[in-house]
Amino acid sequence: MMEINNLDVKIKDSEKMILNNFSLKINDGEVHAIMGPNGAGKSTLSKTIMGHYKYEICNGNIIFDGNDVSKLDVSERAKNGIFLCMQDPTVIEGVSNSEFLRTARAECSGEKVNLYSFIKDMETFTKRLSLDNNMLHRSLNFGFSGGEKKKNEILQMLFLKPKFIILDELDSGLDVDSLKIVCENINEYLKENPNVSVLIITHYTRVLEYIRPDYVHVLSNGKIQKTGGYDLALKIEKSGYSMLGNDANE
Repeated sequence: MMEINNLDVKIKDSEKMILNNFSLKINDGEVHAIMGPNGAGKSTLSKTIMGHYKYEICNGNIIFDGNDVSKLDVSERAKNGIFLCMQDPTVIEGVSNSEFLRTARAECSGEKVNLYSFIKDMETFTKRLSLDNNMLHRSLNFGFSGGEKKKNEILQMLFLKPKFIILDELDSGLDVDSLKIVCENINEYLKENPNVSVLIITHYTRVLEYIRPDYVHVLSNGKIQKTGGYDLALKIEKSGYSMLGNDANE
């Protein structure tokens, strides 16, 4: 599904390379987790896959569903089925949540949205996520709590039905109950769509307890230094990155 080959990435107008010869392959239906120290390039990776304008690919490419998406803009990548649950979701005043969701669904599907079907889905998804229906009529993420913003990201995911999901620091801003609700909805979506793949960017094992990864990778110095299973995440939680040697701490 996703193949990242020898990727070198820097912030535009900067000389410092953040990702160095980074490679990763994720097959259909797999869940991968990326862990690593602060500044290792985890969020850079997620934003580069999504096509954030601040990041420049200097070498390598990103292949999604057999097509090179490295030069596509964000909207085209979203239409292809890539979804990013952002660490700090954007606030857009003047655009209602429901208006945003309806427009986004129409753009990604390329079809006119049936209003009755849309309203029924809104009722179903907001109930599943324990979201107040009033949020749908408020400006996108404006005045939302951290937990409400993250639930709203998953609401978008349920509406857009992506094939590849990136979860960037999903547990940031979520209390224990909200994290459980969010992860239950993600797991239910994966159960309904077994070929969907997931990339989890996280510092901690908390989210991995709910969404079990097939592979855990440690990112440091712009590339993957070690790969293992869920037990690797538990070792890092217990002993820190020092247990991996100098590479993970430089």
